[in-house]
Amino acid sequence: METKHQVHNLIILDESGSMESIKEIIIQGFNEIVQTVKGVEQDFPEQEHFISFVTFNSRGQKLLHFIDPVSKLEQIDDKRYQPDSSTPLYDAMGFSFIKLRQVLEGKTDYDVLVTILTDGEENASKEYSGSSIKKLIDELKLNRWTFTYIGTDHDVEKFAASISITNSMYFGKFPQETKIMFSKEQNMRRKFSQNIRDKKDSNVDLYNNEGSTTKDNS
Repeated sequence: METKHQVHNLIILDESGSMESIKEIIIQGFNEIVQTVKGVEQDFPEQEHFISFVTFNSRGQKLLHFIDPVSKLEQIDDKRYQPDSSTPLYDAMGFSFIKLRQVLEGKTDYDVLVTILTDGEENASKEYSGSSIKKLIDELKLNRWTFTYIGTDHDVEKFAASISITNSMYFGKFPQETKIMFSKEQNMRRKFSQNIRDKKDSNVDLYNNEGSTTKDNS
């Protein structure tokens, strides 16, 4: 049997209390991403896609999926996603990156696409700092990891740049803008898989030319 190129989709979703105001549309948007990943795998049969999905707040991290094939992906609902507490963003990143890196150690035929979605900057981490996360991201980018950062209610481009992420997107905290954001996010996933097929670098410009009016900080 021919070995397929593995694509690991790591999604880190803020579940802090301030996400409550857009809770329903976040749930809907994630569930649409589930369908998108399934469609991308069908459109790129040489690739095998996996999902790792982490939500976080100051109560801890919840690992809802870890290296699960797309056939096992489950939609989320208001019982699985319940915004509360503060935003230990660095700790969520560090936890997720290290856990996935350990599994991929020694492997070569893979790419990782990391998507971080939050409505606020770091305010509660205890184990990781901005400098330690930046160092980790710089190391992982040398090993076929690509990072994207989607945010609202803060300077998204500045924060993403501070931790060495060049693919960033801002969205307004309104239903229409949030829907546009998720549409761009889904298009980005297809572009990422196309870049793998074409052997192009994805660490820049993933959100460019997607036809959206949402503010773009790629």
